[in-house]
Amino acid sequence: MLEFLETLFMRYGAWSWWVLGLALLALELVIPGFVLVWFGVAAILVGGLALIADWSVQTLALVWAAVSVVLLIVGRRWFLRDGDRSAEPLLNDRAGRLVGRVFTLSEPLGENGGRLHVDDSVWRISGPLLPSGTRVVVRSVEGTTLVVAAAD
Repeated sequence: MLEFLETLFMRYGAWSWWVLGLALLALELVIPGFVLVWFGVAAILVGGLALIADWSVQTLALVWAAVSVVLLIVGRRWFLRDGDRSAEPLLNDRAGRLVGRVFTLSEPLGENGGRLHVDDSVWRISGPLLPSGTRVVVRSVEGTTLVVAAAD
């Protein structure tokens, strides 16, 4: 099998590297993981190098392996940096965005909790017994329930 690949790469030269690169890029679409893309790009780069340099297949394979590893490390660091940081970390946390906001109760807050109208939605709330019309501040979130307290 190894001899077949060596013959194939010697016979078709740079084209074989480009086909390998495109095949690896196509495999990245089928098997996503953001890994094969770097090996594919490295194969395409080695194909370009094969046009310029008259190196053996083994040397080009070593260059491909080295370039693949370098691209993999640099590429993943580049694309994964600051991935967790966001200008609005609570963008998709609707309940979390309500913490600290002040609202007025339209219904009394009883022993079994109550409901709070926020914009166009209704939230379950828990906290101390409070009559309707009381201004409350959202202190925290427990699951889908807002924990409120009387506003100062």
